[in-house]
Amino acid sequence: MKLRYAATAAIAVFGILAGAAQADELADIKAAGEINIGIFSDFPPFSSASADMSIKGYDVDVAQKIADGLGVKLNLVSVTGQNRIAYLNDDRVDLLMSVGYSKERAEVIDFAAPYAPYYIAVIGPAALKVSGKEDLADKTVAVNRGTLEDTSLTAAAPGSAAIQRFENYNSVIQAFISGQTELMVVGNDVGAQVLARQDALKPEQKFQLLSSPSHIALRKGEEGLKKAVNDSVAAMIADGSLDASSKSWLKAPLNPENLKD
Repeated sequence: MKLRYAATAAIAVFGILAGAAQADELADIKAAGEINIGIFSDFPPFSSASADMSIKGYDVDVAQKIADGLGVKLNLVSVTGQNRIAYLNDDRVDLLMSVGYSKERAEVIDFAAPYAPYYIAVIGPAALKVSGKEDLADKTVAVNRGTLEDTSLTAAAPGSAAIQRFENYNSVIQAFISGQTELMVVGNDVGAQVLARQDALKPEQKFQLLSSPSHIALRKGEEGLKKAVNDSVAAMIADGSLDASSKSWLKAPLNPENLKD
């Protein structure tokens, strides 16, 4: 009798443990009725404080759509480049926005589908004809010294291009706006701010030097949550809302090619 009771108890305990093992983050989020998503609090146009001090931007649009799709409340959590992976793996956030894919990161976290274009572009006034790297010959180009933009431009530009290197993005932008250089090379996040504010100059993206789209990151093994995120991104692409966010925040229509690694 005692043996039978012990066996029954053991089976019950095993069942509880098995049930716990089968529980996943998606189920936990739905049970809690909220999702915690890590974002950079000062990363325009992807996320930054608006006039009413609420955080708005491309990433916020996408995060809200994911929460709405799950039927839960969105909690935005401010993270930094230094702490965000730890926040994810310590269960302080459920997802991270604006994470570039790398093999090193893929060893410790997982990646949902790319959702945001990130690319390095050559930007110039509409009146200046530039469509490829060969057109950089004899042109003056501003770039932030020692950045990925710098190395990408240096590798692509003809020898006659006059590359002017500056110590920060503000100096790059000012050199371009003032006419000190004919062109500038920046990421589309920086470029969007210039495209939005310079009506007289009418700057435009001429061509891309490098593309590395942003992903939404999650903890390893969370296949249910990963599918839900991927489904949300696919729905935003299908219904045009991701294109609308791109036009609003990045000042350019969404090109699906820019969502390919």
